[in-house]
Amino acid sequence: MAMEAVTAIIVIGGLTLILASLLFLADKWLRVYEDPRIDLLENMLPHTNCGACGYPGCRAFAEALVQEQAPPGRCTVSSAEGLLHIANYLGVPVGEEEKRVARLACAGGSNVARNRAHYTGMATCQAATQVSGGAKDCAWGCLGFGDCEAVCDFDAIHMNPHDLPVVDEDKCTACGDCVVACPKSLFSLHPISHRLWVACSSQAQGDVILEGCEVACTACGRCAMDAPAGLIAMQNNLPVIDYSGNHQTRIPIERCPTGAIAWIEPDGHIVKGAASPKIIRQQPRRSATT
Repeated sequence: MAMEAVTAIIVIGGLTLILASLLFLADKWLRVYEDPRIDLLENMLPHTNCGACGYPGCRAFAEALVQEQAPPGRCTVSSAEGLLHIANYLGVPVGEEEKRVARLACAGGSNVARNRAHYTGMATCQAATQVSGGAKDCAWGCLGFGDCEAVCDFDAIHMNPHDLPVVDEDKCTACGDCVVACPKSLFSLHPISHRLWVACSSQAQGDVILEGCEVACTACGRCAMDAPAGLIAMQNNLPVIDYSGNHQTRIPIERCPTGAIAWIEPDGHIVKGAASPKIIRQQPRRSATT
């Protein structure tokens, strides 16, 4: 029995030694070197993991910085001082990246757009849209329950008194969470210089659409006719702006009869053309069933 115990101990000890040696060799041969600067840079970043820089998180962005695949300035959440600190640490320029923000392609608040039915249920856009696309008369319009506001970690979206989301450009980081959250696909991310904006997604044509929303695009095409050549084209009964050209002009908004195409000031103020109606009503429009 004693001999069997000694043999067992020797076998187990030998196996332990072999396995330990294999683990040591595997660690030596298979170890992937990681630049220690990545940890330091990750700590310098805001840890929001918002993805606005184009990378899946702050660590991935730190790796890109070390590999010189992106400038520090691509982070839209860090302060100017923070970006300068990162740039000085790496010995590279901060780099200039135009700030991007979320834009909403709808202006149909409750004071100008009516509902075709009364919705009772979970107060979220995702839930409401499951019931025949939502209660709003305009099938493309904002449902107004604020899913976008709820998912914004930067307090950059607030619902106005007419149940329409308003984006604070100073706080918006273009993380894209509102884009994903909106079941009507009304949000998109744009460079902040995109001031000429179509605030409508309706693909209906003609004045009949105004029965459901007073500020909807009627597809009249006046903006496309007035705009510089090639700037605006009508597609699916909506004006589409070619931002690759000179889009710093307010000419296209002036004859819009509903204000569906407008100009967004840096402070968020919406400027509409001379022909657009003056909205006075502050109370919600009555639904089509009342």
